[in-house]
Amino acid sequence: MLDSPSGMNNSDSNSSGLAQTLAVYLQPRLLFVFVMGFASGLPLALSSATLFFWLAEAGVALAAIGLFALVGAPYNFKFVWAPFVDRVPLPILTRLLGRRRSWMLMIQVGLMLAIAALGFSHPETTPLLTAVCALAVAFFSASQDIVIDAYRIEILDANEQGAGAAMTQAGYRLGAIMAGAGALFLAEQLDWSLVYMVMAALVVVGMLAAIFAPDPDRRRPSLRHNQGDIGFQSMVIDPFVEFFRRNGPTSAIIILAFILLYKFGDAYAGVMAYPFYYEMGFSKSEVATVSKIFGVIATVVGVFVGGLIVKRYGIMKSLLGCGILQMLSNLMYAAQTLAGHDVQFLYFTIGIENLSGGMGSSAFVAYLSVLCNTAYTGTQFALFTSFMAFGRTLLSASSGWMVELTGWFDFFLISTLVALPGLLLLLWMMRNLPMSIQSNQSESPAAQTTGQAP
Repeated sequence: MLDSPSGMNNSDSNSSGLAQTLAVYLQPRLLFVFVMGFASGLPLALSSATLFFWLAEAGVALAAIGLFALVGAPYNFKFVWAPFVDRVPLPILTRLLGRRRSWMLMIQVGLMLAIAALGFSHPETTPLLTAVCALAVAFFSASQDIVIDAYRIEILDANEQGAGAAMTQAGYRLGAIMAGAGALFLAEQLDWSLVYMVMAALVVVGMLAAIFAPDPDRRRPSLRHNQGDIGFQSMVIDPFVEFFRRNGPTSAIIILAFILLYKFGDAYAGVMAYPFYYEMGFSKSEVATVSKIFGVIATVVGVFVGGLIVKRYGIMKSLLGCGILQMLSNLMYAAQTLAGHDVQFLYFTIGIENLSGGMGSSAFVAYLSVLCNTAYTGTQFALFTSFMAFGRTLLSASSGWMVELTGWFDFFLISTLVALPGLLLLLWMMRNLPMSIQSNQSESPAAQTTGQAP
């Protein structure tokens, strides 16, 4: 093999390039993002899946348990109070910790108290009080998401957003596992009130990150220019007007349509995943092992791989490549209908689907991150994610009807096809909307021109 002009052969050069790409995950800023991702993922199950298990064990009626799903509403409506969290400084704390970390710390104190209060409620005798406490947990959790997302976007450079998306999602999955499977394991040994006390204590991890993490305002002094301007116009109207003005009305609508549709095929099939497992004859333990353990591992691997792909090829190309894999992975479910109750094949199905889904999620979160103007980071990111969640919920509502109409095999073929509109919009955007137009974050000239990380 011929040596390169530098005296390094190609394999050594490739190894060096891979090592440099992987090294991005070891930067202190990315490690703080990982810990904050853990803090973000911890509360969700405590007001949903884990709580539902506790309610069932306490003898709460199924109809009432179903109504408890409404406590998750703050996650869909967080854009309403995001402008307040985005712009209003806190007395004393903001001067000590800066905008983002001060809000993060205060919200986490409220979150800890809400989780503890939920643990001391008695759903078998006072279900309404339990619901109020669960709603408080969801509110503080959604509020924490606003500020953590804004922090991640502002502390990282544009070419680090892919790695940041991977780290925050990996941390999020770990937090969700701790509050889901971890809480259930603890509940076999401890009373539920003590389990929730342990979960409340874990919020300290996020509080320490808020205290010791670097301040985005100090790293980027330009972020301070909008502090103190807390009128209705600047807080509520300007973030939306700026997005449409920067991209133009037509392009802005196309971007919003893309946000709505990029993960639609994934979501459309995902809604019916557990009914599908049941119809195929898989037991609860088989689904738990393959989906909740192996599947989570595959997703975490996927988000890290996706982050590396974004680092190497840039956001737009990564969205396309990962989106194609994400779309095609739905065909594994169609193949599973032919394989039937085959646990080994289910490992392939869930492994491929979760791996590609994790890759797509990293690229997508990176895209949403650079799409935000750093003057309105929290508000715009909350708007984008809430819009995505609302649309995905509404559009996926027909999935059960479609299964009944077509059967499982054809349904999963259709779930593959419904991913095409999002990819077609992406191709149009790549040809007509350079990333430098959509993004309001600083990138090198090369990155702006080609859409690749420098």
